[in-house]
Amino acid sequence: MGLDVRVLTIATINVNGLRAAFRRGMDAWLEARRPDVVLLQEVRAPQETVGEFLPLPEWHVAHAESEARGRSGVAVASRLPMSAVRIGLDQGVASNTGRWVEADLELPGGGSLTVVSTYIHSGTLGTPSMDEKYMFLDLVTARLAELAAGGRQAVVAGDVNIAHRNEDLKNWKGNLKAAGCLPEERAYLDRWFDTGWVDLGRRLAGDGPGPYTWWSWRGKAFDNDAGWRIDYQIASPGLAPHALQAEVDRAPSYAERFSDHAPLVVTYDL
Repeated sequence: MGLDVRVLTIATINVNGLRAAFRRGMDAWLEARRPDVVLLQEVRAPQETVGEFLPLPEWHVAHAESEARGRSGVAVASRLPMSAVRIGLDQGVASNTGRWVEADLELPGGGSLTVVSTYIHSGTLGTPSMDEKYMFLDLVTARLAELAAGGRQAVVAGDVNIAHRNEDLKNWKGNLKAAGCLPEERAYLDRWFDTGWVDLGRRLAGDGPGPYTWWSWRGKAFDNDAGWRIDYQIASPGLAPHALQAEVDRAPSYAERFSDHAPLVVTYDL
């Protein structure tokens, strides 16, 4: 698949409610950063609301709304046109809706790039939500294998809700038996990376610790940088060498945050 040579900036951000994020200043970040593609999670809004905040002709939007009102929701917002959109991995399971959307983007000069926004369950140990998380991780693993087998240049990004290594969260010793750090969860990421998919945030940022992408609203977590790195851009083997830089757009202060997550922004030379 041919890729046009140009610099492309892709951002992923769990907005923790699109309307709330814009009230807190997400529009100012968008204007200053000017990403070509924004992959959104926890949109928590109907299609018409998404269109109000990310309108045509500036943005082409693919949105997967959750069946549960006010929950989940993922979207791809692109300044490049889309040739195809695919929503969901298993629409037969209500807890999986609003968690996966793919879009094939038309690159200038020809060629295409598949981008995915995903929001994986957070899970709570000892509850059905952990079973749902593992079932969804199985579906993601199968879809990654399909994308790789099809030879697609692709980036799968979003809030994965798993800290892959101890370097990916500040208080790792206190969380080794908590959801998000369990060996069974981390093993899924091992599997993805062992089959050629690349964790760009880690590859481009070095060994860590951090940089973190999520901090609790509560207490002094943000001020003390007691965070988790749970937001990823994971590139297919053919795309990964084109990634130039990965940055976390951490807000200057607690008061200036528009979400409890920070955008992860990767620049690609395509």
